[in-house]
Amino acid sequence: MRLLLVEDDASLADALSKSIHQQGYSLTHVSNAKDALSALDSNEFTIAILDLGLPDMDGLELLAKAKLSHPDLATIILTARDSIDDKIEGLDAGADDYLPKPFDLAELFARLRAIERRGKTSTSSIVMIDQVSLDIASHQLNVDGAIIDLSRREFMLLKALMENHGRIQSKVQLEQKLYEWGEEISSNAIEVHIHNLRKRLPDNFIKTIRGVGYSVPKKTETPKVNV
Repeated sequence: MRLLLVEDDASLADALSKSIHQQGYSLTHVSNAKDALSALDSNEFTIAILDLGLPDMDGLELLAKAKLSHPDLATIILTARDSIDDKIEGLDAGADDYLPKPFDLAELFARLRAIERRGKTSTSSIVMIDQVSLDIASHQLNVDGAIIDLSRREFMLLKALMENHGRIQSKVQLEQKLYEWGEEISSNAIEVHIHNLRKRLPDNFIKTIRGVGYSVPKKTETPKVNV
């Protein structure tokens, strides 16, 4: 699940970004409405966490613009505006949840999970292709019924490949996935992790497209999603 954080308070944004990454979410942070709209147009996000007091546009106006072009985007408002009227206005504008500042991180994470459970954002808890399944919640790989634990980076790379089955993922795209999760990587990290993953997977499950990247080809059945 990929999150967009729109928050102009640098210290709060930094603390939130670190905590959200630790929870296993991929996150992009921007500090104003213009950059938020640009990010939404160029990337696919499942939830936006939105401050209302932005420097270039009121957050409710940003919410309206975002919902117009991305109607399936779920949103949680984080704001110092904590009156009942403010909450009603935010929810009526299309927000899925409203959390006044100051707030407890545990409550924010619980609300993220609640939105995910409602099926509005997360497309899967298990991604399955033939005899290989990847549990998004537990970070476990299952091959022919055998449970295999993955490192954090191995999980992120296999998740990116399986969710984009049939499409080539370049080395740059895969490196970006690791950066989004707050990972620092070496120049040959992708090759090393792909090599280690292949030891745990059926032959030819991950294809190398020489000079381009990697791919998990489409199988005879469309990947199944279990919620």
